[in-house]
Amino acid sequence: MHSHKILNVSPLNLPLQEKLTKGLKISRILAQALINRGITDPSKADEFLNVKIEQMLDPFLFADMHSAVERIRQALKRKEGVMIFGDYDVDGITSVTILNNTLKKLGLNAQHYMPHRVKEGYGLSKDILRLTKERGVSLLITADCGISNTREIAQLKEHNIDTIITDHHEPCKESLPDALAIINPKVKGSTYKYRDLAGVGVAYKLCQAISGSLLIEELDLVTIGTVADVVPLTGENRVIVKEGLKVLSKTKRPGIMALIEKSGIRQNKFNPTFISFILAPRLNASGRMDSAEVSLNLLTSTDLNQAQELASILEQHNRTRQRIECKILEEAEAIINKDVNFKEHKVIVVAKEDWHQGVLGIVASKLADRFYRPVIVISLDEGMCKGSGRSIKNFHLFEALGECNEFLNAFGGHAHAAGLTIARESIDDFKKSINRLAHKKLSLEDLLPGLDIDMELSLSDLDDKSVAELDKLAPFGTANTEPLFFTRGLKLKGEPKSLARETLKFYVTDGGYTREAIGFGMNSLRGDLEEANTFDLVYTARMDSWMAEDSVILEAKDIFFR
Repeated sequence: MHSHKILNVSPLNLPLQEKLTKGLKISRILAQALINRGITDPSKADEFLNVKIEQMLDPFLFADMHSAVERIRQALKRKEGVMIFGDYDVDGITSVTILNNTLKKLGLNAQHYMPHRVKEGYGLSKDILRLTKERGVSLLITADCGISNTREIAQLKEHNIDTIITDHHEPCKESLPDALAIINPKVKGSTYKYRDLAGVGVAYKLCQAISGSLLIEELDLVTIGTVADVVPLTGENRVIVKEGLKVLSKTKRPGIMALIEKSGIRQNKFNPTFISFILAPRLNASGRMDSAEVSLNLLTSTDLNQAQELASILEQHNRTRQRIECKILEEAEAIINKDVNFKEHKVIVVAKEDWHQGVLGIVASKLADRFYRPVIVISLDEGMCKGSGRSIKNFHLFEALGECNEFLNAFGGHAHAAGLTIARESIDDFKKSINRLAHKKLSLEDLLPGLDIDMELSLSDLDDKSVAELDKLAPFGTANTEPLFFTRGLKLKGEPKSLARETLKFYVTDGGYTREAIGFGMNSLRGDLEEANTFDLVYTARMDSWMAEDSVILEAKDIFFR
């Protein structure tokens, strides 16, 4: 059965459209898309459309950056033991890689450490003091973690071990760790002008400050980590990813080249979707199934043969991850269908023994998409249980966990993604507490998935120039999605074709104009499409290059039959 999403059509603003079309010499479609993204000033719009590397912010806007750079240079001069401690996901792995690269070029051979997801968990553990002492470390630099480790960092300081935190997570407490320097745009009173950097973006700013260079050659790594961590592609992230995709398309890193080759995908034009669905899952698979060291070794490899061997290991890990994920997803759905009362449970909390902790976040994400409500998936254990949550548009998951923290041993994360540790006996009380909160914060409308439509168009509006111009809005991702359009009263022209992976290719017409359309995963709608007198179409529009000819193609997102 085909279920539709609610269409939220943005109101037209004709005066602002005219202001932007005249000021920038752009189409009214692009002008309205900019307005819908809150960009109404011609100079700001020009800056958004024509991203330049010069728009990068000064790393020394971070208040503690001078202290961090001075301490690292002191460590180099004194030949101190330095350790980079990173997270085990793609954001953390790329953060550790660029910090390692930069310090090595400076002449400082830092050690690194990434905890095991299942055995040690996220962030600095209680064993961090022992680890640093055993390795002769007097300076610890965190990568994509550390902001919540107040106790551990205080203990390090007592033993004369300094800490520089590079992190982008929300602080869990009012008091910050007593670190030598905190580089995090989300701390209260931060002097940095952009707060949505990924962890790798924060590490990159430290590397820029240390080297006195833009480090453009590292932007392929920064882009992979930024896109993988699903942060907003606005502001400085937009600059990073726009420029980084250019670097990625020409990358000579053996690890990335081997990973692309092993994926079996031929890619000429890199975009965030390729990173999200091809590169990131494979790099993440290492830390999900075993140790993140395989992915780190791949990214730092200088030998293509070695890189190909490591890429093969990641490919195997990724296939294992997919099998485990499918099994847990099936089990979680069965529990939800049996136990969840959707009138009472605006937040789904589902738990079971022996669920692999490495895939809880992916499962939570898929369940949140399927049921369109916040989901927390917990792996039960005799002692402390680990959980991962994903949320929806109008529910700030990190803040919600903060309001329920009396039932949690630990938690951390963002508005839409978080992790937690909880005692088994506290799960029922936590479930009741977070649902009481959700009933106050979420209306019934908030639980109805929607599609934000940029404009209602006719097929005649979709000329080659206007559609090609939409590419100026790229790169697309969180907070800057590809523009969606809506056209009423269309008819099928010719016979639809079924392609691989449930894809449907067809032509639509309004009687005067005809356009090619493609619907990924929509092959089940072929019969409805053939039988319908007319239908309405929700789609994105782009130029498709085939046999050296460019033509408009519509990617269907929903079809409303009449």
